[in-house]
Amino acid sequence: MFNKDRWIEILEALTANKIRTFLTAFGVFWGITILVLLLALTNGLKNGVEAGFSNFATNSMFTWAQRTSIPYKGLPKGRRFEYKIGDIDAIKSEFPELKYVSPRNSLGGYRGANNVTRGTKIGAFQIYGDNPEFINQLPMDILQGRFISYSDIQSKRKACVIGLDVVRALYDKEEDVIGSYIKINGINFMVVGTFKNPNSQGDKEEEANTIFIPFSTFGQAFNFGDRVSWMAITAHEAYNITDIKERIFSFLRTRHSVAPNDERAFGHRDLSERFAKVAGLFSILTVIGYFVGALILLSGIIGISNIMLIVVKERTKEIGVRRALGATPWNIKSQILQESLILTILAGMTGVAFAGGVIWLANYILEINGPVENFVNPSVGMPVIFTALTILIVSGLLAGLIPANSATKMKPVDALRIE
Repeated sequence: MFNKDRWIEILEALTANKIRTFLTAFGVFWGITILVLLLALTNGLKNGVEAGFSNFATNSMFTWAQRTSIPYKGLPKGRRFEYKIGDIDAIKSEFPELKYVSPRNSLGGYRGANNVTRGTKIGAFQIYGDNPEFINQLPMDILQGRFISYSDIQSKRKACVIGLDVVRALYDKEEDVIGSYIKINGINFMVVGTFKNPNSQGDKEEEANTIFIPFSTFGQAFNFGDRVSWMAITAHEAYNITDIKERIFSFLRTRHSVAPNDERAFGHRDLSERFAKVAGLFSILTVIGYFVGALILLSGIIGISNIMLIVVKERTKEIGVRRALGATPWNIKSQILQESLILTILAGMTGVAFAGGVIWLANYILEINGPVENFVNPSVGMPVIFTALTILIVSGLLAGLIPANSATKMKPVDALRIE
């Protein structure tokens, strides 16, 4: 279908009025550029928010005990109760769908009173009592040494893993950290590891000012006994923690004599539910990006269609000569469609290339100046490019369809009479 003569004719038609062709193509160029950039920005926001969730296993929830809001079995409203270590084993036995059930306790805080010392250096840090599996729920990079072990738990060893800012606050440069001792509330703990949180999108200062110690040691050293401040619960991949949590709360209500309809006795934060809401939001934003880009692109396509109608009008006599020499309606129609298609694809692919350059520049600036909170790696994948190409092809054919039909409706004798 595309022979050399046809290509020459198409090229001559497109270059006959360069300014008009450029202005016509610019509408498509701009439309496809906006479409790709909107999708890239949406992906950048999505990647940034997902990076924040990546610090936790997203199929998880945190739960803590609150005051009861309903009297039950002779117990008053407003009663305070606490989770116990026995709840952990009971939940593990009752719910095989759960992968991890980690008890947690904490004290202090980097905005609180000074609670950690080493020699003459002091600092206020967040102290957590955790089990070894918590590192699977809150992924972290161990820079030196190790994380808490089950041996530490069983032996109630006074060991600790400290964040980078704890190291900076309590140690001199090049000073050995592993095997040294720090005092937490006057009790000596040996440092067995240092860590940082990867892709941190939350309160980086708080995370870097964190110290982990064995949960069993925490209870003994700070007189918590078998008390559990809150639990981190993660389900197996085949299950969704959101679908399981109400059964878990019903089980805990029975264990702690809480009214079955008391919804306020247990506080919780469902990461899976939040992640699903965020994913749904970005799906909507992606649809909006396609919709807005398509509307802008549509204006460019209408412009091409209008210009092609003008071109057909200008070439009426030429079309009449072709028809008189034996050209079929399809020959005339196919040339108009090809001209429209080529103009659309050239303008569109130029727009895609331009948008790609802008995206590369944005990533380069982010790499040099450092990450922006909740915005990471704006980009589009090959499926988006293929979708854009499909839109361009369909748009090009639609843009040329009306002018092509107009060209074939004209009788050769009438076309030849037009001056």
